[in-house]
Amino acid sequence: MASNMDREIILADFQACTGIENIDEAITLLEQNNWDLVAAINGVIPQENGILQSEYGGETIPGPAFDPASHSAPAPTPSSSSAFRPVLPSRQIVERQPRMLDFRVEYRDRNVDVVLEDSCTVGEIKHILENELQIPVSKMVLKGWKTGDVEDSTVLKSLHLPKNNSLYVLTPDLPPPSSSSHAGALQESLNQNFMLIITHREVQREYNLNFSGSSTIQEVKRNVYDLTSIPVRHQLWEGWPPSATDDSMCLAESGLSYPCHRLSVGRRSSPAQTREQSEEQSTDVHMVSDSDGDDFEDASEFGVDDGEVFGMASSALRKSPMMPENAENEGDALLQFTAEFSSRYGDCHPVFFIGSLEAAFQEAFYVKARDRKLLAIYLHHDESVLTNVFCSQMLCAESIVSYLSQNFITWAWDLTKDANRARFLTMCNRHFGSVVAQTVRTQKTDHFPLFLIIMGKRSSNEVLNVIQGNTTVDELMMRLMAAMEIFSAQQQEDIKDEDEREARENVKREQDEAYRLSLEADRAKREAHEREMAEQFRLEQIRKEQEEEREAIRLSLEQALPPEPKEENAEPVSKLRIRTPSGEFLERRFLASNKLQIVFDFVASKGFPWDEFKLLSTFPRRDVTQLDPNKSLLEVKLFPQETLFLEAKE
Repeated sequence: MASNMDREIILADFQACTGIENIDEAITLLEQNNWDLVAAINGVIPQENGILQSEYGGETIPGPAFDPASHSAPAPTPSSSSAFRPVLPSRQIVERQPRMLDFRVEYRDRNVDVVLEDSCTVGEIKHILENELQIPVSKMVLKGWKTGDVEDSTVLKSLHLPKNNSLYVLTPDLPPPSSSSHAGALQESLNQNFMLIITHREVQREYNLNFSGSSTIQEVKRNVYDLTSIPVRHQLWEGWPPSATDDSMCLAESGLSYPCHRLSVGRRSSPAQTREQSEEQSTDVHMVSDSDGDDFEDASEFGVDDGEVFGMASSALRKSPMMPENAENEGDALLQFTAEFSSRYGDCHPVFFIGSLEAAFQEAFYVKARDRKLLAIYLHHDESVLTNVFCSQMLCAESIVSYLSQNFITWAWDLTKDANRARFLTMCNRHFGSVVAQTVRTQKTDHFPLFLIIMGKRSSNEVLNVIQGNTTVDELMMRLMAAMEIFSAQQQEDIKDEDEREARENVKREQDEAYRLSLEADRAKREAHEREMAEQFRLEQIRKEQEEEREAIRLSLEQALPPEPKEENAEPVSKLRIRTPSGEFLERRFLASNKLQIVFDFVASKGFPWDEFKLLSTFPRRDVTQLDPNKSLLEVKLFPQETLFLEAKE
């Protein structure tokens, strides 16, 4: 990194060589090339203006010829990295190779890569896109230029573009493509990003905000509250489509124009208050713009040090500090930081997380492995000469903003004030340890801003990278991508571990559920068995009681039977032979005058009650139990002998 004295020499040489009088512009171009004089001149001067030779190599590089004695800067020493001299006519001139520019152009769901020489025009890019996208040039609007809208005839070299650029195509005159499946189109829209160009009417300021299609209207309004300090309930909107009737509706189904849609917001207040606020803001903006160039243009005439000029110009632009010195709430401090950052450097900047550092950890690390992100901590310092260039040219570059929004949670803090610096060092020591805190503490002011890239691990938070302000857009992007590669590898391991853990937990849950169901089944079986045993016991008891009752009846009947008469008796005797269902025979003698009921009682006393069995005769076949039991055996013709058989009733 060049010292302050070297920078003075490099800046003076660069201005003398290129003819750029504005110090701010010259410093910006040098910062983009990391204070490499030769590279900065190559990016600005057309190759036909002359040849510039580097002291280090032997190659000759196009550049204007000039007399070193003609400018007021001190003569560079041979060892200076910024030394240069005119090329003598006798030296061989090597023609400069054309500078190639890479463009990634986004149109709806397509990305087209275009590589052109910097001598080409914007119109040539459009002709290439016409062949690739099948869109007429007349219907095509090419957006994303850092200098605003440009003409088709503009030469790319005059825009001073970096090597890698991101653009996007708008086709306002063409209808959106139709979809055969509404559900498929909605799913595609949910995965797309919408750029909302939101105008704050009171201050006439635009904010370019990127939201995914799955974001809700309510989330947009809350983000606008963070930027404008207008509470959601006091926001008065214009430009929402008629179909956007519910704040819970996602942007993909709200009817917004893709990829860009314009809205405006104001505060619900009296007309007098609105006019007063607009006049005050317009006055402030006018005052800032009037003082912008004068500080830089007049500084060189009074011999002021360049670093002091840059700091003075930056201070002159500031209306208020980036962050209050003793804010009780970190969220409130970051709200002011975001608003002030937007007012200084424009609305295309990273979305800073509003909340405490602990809350940023929760958002980035303490979620499912698939949803985790890296944490980028941006440390601002107003006194650093690099701050303006870093913020405006690198941190606000569209490629950096897009990459950060997709892969990082970005949290910011201002170290300009001693109280805020001490507060951050305390947080840093608590969350990252004394080594990181000491690293931040020992950084010189000119090394700021700093970018800390943090990755959450199982037991601690690891600082992957500390990026200083003296970098370029390409280098910053490369270091962010390198950190992302490390994080992605760790994330894949975490996802694998998490999936395995969830699989184990699912198996355990299934086993527990199966065990619970088994216990319930066993309990149900046991209860059913107990009920069955109880029922069997009850039936057995009933059966025993019935048997006991029958036995008691049988005994009583047996005892009540008249004695069996002898074969030789004075009275007529009837001899009955009764066959049981089992094949056995019951034989007994009865008096012919005995009633039929006595025969029934005899059969019942042998275990065959007449209400369960019927007594049948053979010739003729008849059911004796159907006869009158009060008649005598003689009357029912069961005399002098008869064979009967027992049959169970149905």
